[in-house]
Amino acid sequence: MSPENYQQEWQVKQTIAESISPLIGQIYRQNGVEVLLFGKTLVNAATIDILKLHRVSRRYIGEELSPKKTLPIIEHLVDMPLSPCRIDVGQLAHQYWKEHNDAEGLSDFLQSALSDAIASDAEVQPKDVVLYGFGRIGRLLTRLLVEKSGSGYPLKLRAIVVRGGKDGDLEKRASLLRRDSVHGQFNGSIEIDTERKALIANGNYIQVIYANSPKEVDYTDYGIENALVVDNTGVWRDVDGLGQHLNCPGVDKVLLTAPGKGDIKNIVFGVNDGMIEAEDRIISAASCTTNAITPVLKAINDKYGVLSGHIETVHSYTNDQNLIDNFHKGERRGRSAAMNMVLTSTGAASAVAKALPELAGKLTGNAIRVPTPNVSMAVANLNLGEGTDKDSLNNYLRDMALKSELAAQIDFTESTEVVSSDIVGSRYPGVVDAQSTIAQDNRCVLYIWYDNEFGYSCQVVHCMEQMMGVRYKTLPGA
Repeated sequence: MSPENYQQEWQVKQTIAESISPLIGQIYRQNGVEVLLFGKTLVNAATIDILKLHRVSRRYIGEELSPKKTLPIIEHLVDMPLSPCRIDVGQLAHQYWKEHNDAEGLSDFLQSALSDAIASDAEVQPKDVVLYGFGRIGRLLTRLLVEKSGSGYPLKLRAIVVRGGKDGDLEKRASLLRRDSVHGQFNGSIEIDTERKALIANGNYIQVIYANSPKEVDYTDYGIENALVVDNTGVWRDVDGLGQHLNCPGVDKVLLTAPGKGDIKNIVFGVNDGMIEAEDRIISAASCTTNAITPVLKAINDKYGVLSGHIETVHSYTNDQNLIDNFHKGERRGRSAAMNMVLTSTGAASAVAKALPELAGKLTGNAIRVPTPNVSMAVANLNLGEGTDKDSLNNYLRDMALKSELAAQIDFTESTEVVSSDIVGSRYPGVVDAQSTIAQDNRCVLYIWYDNEFGYSCQVVHCMEQMMGVRYKTLPGA
């Protein structure tokens, strides 16, 4: 291909991607259908992101998928009477075009492949959500819920609850949501309703409620009913503490974004979310580290068996550490987070057993807090029941990341240049670094990156959907 033709081909693809973007939005806003490309959402994706995702398809089907092949499928989706679901146009395009040379039979193919979502009488019933706490996770959950908002998406962020209420507080909350040093600018507009104490984010009216404890809030005063309260504070982690939310008028269920204590179910979505039952009123979404390592450990244990192991977490510093040396009730955590590697403990290894009981008592763990604001790494040193080698192990994990039921939880990179900042914004709870894999006989060492803020928040949203009974099917099925 001549140099001129490269540019010409790119411009053709760019023009097609530009036409795809508004169609994706139309399908989502009108029908509640989230369009994916090999598991990655196209909703609100920029033109360049759409093109990059088409190139990434090489990992899945061995060749780049042209936007010319997905556009006619998306155009058909616009005119189909679809009920809310998730549709992977990458899978559909691959299935159709490997057996057809033109679009003549495309309509019949889609009618058959998407029959479960066609002409359904199911109506979308809005479900109220309240975020109790508006720190790192609370603000990212807000971004995700606003991003997903539309007539077909049932989870409606109705309110956030924070302490304070001093002059200028509302403006500060809006500013923190609008600008983030790690995750960048909010994608849209944020307005402030000072009189009613509310934020309006991309048209979503979010009431700001000031309270120092759950017992001070009557959510029905704000028209909120049967709500899911997502507690991001970490102040209460047992049934008695979190049960305070259930005593508030207007609250139906509670989700904790930290490891739960006692009999609270700790859910790692994709691994043990089947444990969530309709009658469950308090659930924990476990920790960021537990969400990062458990899917990979399940994959390894299913094939090789895990006899024992140690998980070392290299974790970015968090808000509970001190910026400079000062008093802290925790050992070592009082030393400057921005200047030191701080050796500390983690319960993530033992917490894995709550999601994977077969690994109970087999894992130990420790953590090193390091001077980065986000993205962490878990190093899993495992003794296996069966022997393997690096290539075999990586090939298996690649397949798990691309084609298994854990594909939404495990990502996989073979880059020789990836560093922590490249993982910022990853929607996966864990990313296996294939170049660093070590395997010899019955031992292996796996390096798993994770965005301990955003990737974890995506898992929390999945749990929210499951708890409220609005987790939609992905088509076509496996």
